[in-house]
Amino acid sequence: MVASTVHDTTPAGQTLPDVDVCIVGAGPVGATLACRLAKEGITVAIIDRADLPPMEHPDFDGRAYAIAAGPKKLLEEAGVWEVLPLESCPIEDILVTDGRPGEPASSLFLEFTRDDASQPFGWMVEARALRVALNETLHTQPNLTVLAPAEATVERQADGATVRLHDGRTFRASVVVAADGRKSRLRSQAGIPLTKLSYGQTAIVCAIAHEFPHDNGALEHFLPAGPFAQLPMTGTESHPYLSAIVWSDKDGVAERFAALPDEVFAREIERRMGNTRLGKVTPVGRRWTYPLSAQYAQRYTDTRLLLVGDAAHGIHPIAGQGLNLGFRDIIALSDIMITAHAKGEDLGGSALLARYQARCRPANMLMLAATDTLDRLFSNNNPVIRLARDLGIAGVNRFPKLRKAFVRHAMGM
Repeated sequence: MVASTVHDTTPAGQTLPDVDVCIVGAGPVGATLACRLAKEGITVAIIDRADLPPMEHPDFDGRAYAIAAGPKKLLEEAGVWEVLPLESCPIEDILVTDGRPGEPASSLFLEFTRDDASQPFGWMVEARALRVALNETLHTQPNLTVLAPAEATVERQADGATVRLHDGRTFRASVVVAADGRKSRLRSQAGIPLTKLSYGQTAIVCAIAHEFPHDNGALEHFLPAGPFAQLPMTGTESHPYLSAIVWSDKDGVAERFAALPDEVFAREIERRMGNTRLGKVTPVGRRWTYPLSAQYAQRYTDTRLLLVGDAAHGIHPIAGQGLNLGFRDIIALSDIMITAHAKGEDLGGSALLARYQARCRPANMLMLAATDTLDRLFSNNNPVIRLARDLGIAGVNRFPKLRKAFVRHAMGM
């Protein structure tokens, strides 16, 4: 097919160049897929409701992503990692503890150290930095048309898909990729059933400055109302020691905590650390709240349609694997599509769609089940269950081979 350009100047009502792949949704998953495929000579159009300027300079907002090793390699292959405007912070130590607010953590713990892996367990990347890098890469990639802000209607037939923008322009694609989030319209229009699991929890996401260095160490502290995570971030001139916080608590309660004055909010964070290794903390930037639930699509495909990322699945953030799971979809899908494209195969054919679902859905369902079980096991105060899980944590800590197996899976290696 003819390679399209990033400068979309086609008049309204006209036909745009046809593409191999049309991606709906330019979040981290959809945008990374677009960049990865375009680098391999596959023609791509990406559509998003929001404008995607090549460079954005938003204020620090407290949100960050933990990027595992496998997804980091994907971002490198897509040409995104090298243009991150802010330095990422490696995660080189993870302490897993159990306790209650205001009390020291249990003496039974699990710790993953530098000895358990040949590279960092992950890298913390600010959300704004990833957005800037993705937007820049999208706008400098040949074979890639960015249609944003734009809305489209998709008509799928056995031989391909017709995409109609709301301004009247149209084009054809071999396959449409739904990367349009948890409330995916494409998934709904395809009649793909969705199963939802509510946790009755809300996550508070923010950043803190702290008195002592984090030494690239992360904390996962299990509390009766939900897990509390501290993740190391790269410091700034004004805040040399900086971490991200993901604090899950009961619905309603979490929102009240998030609205507290800075000093009171800081004390509540300190009460939930289970240790004093970071010293005094100070909230930085905005606080965000997100209701927590899990969901999964009964299938990932329909005629000329594939679901990726949150359109296909959503999990509890207890293990920090939500975005990484979406990136793993993209690792598999780009591998399948690049191989098929080199052989001249139909990228929207039923055989390719079936390969993608077979490769991703079983593993994703296992991860969903694991995170669901972890949350239900740890987010309670039953003394019998508390003792059993503490012994389990300590047991894993005693076996290096078992620790390393956990690490490899979490890193996506």
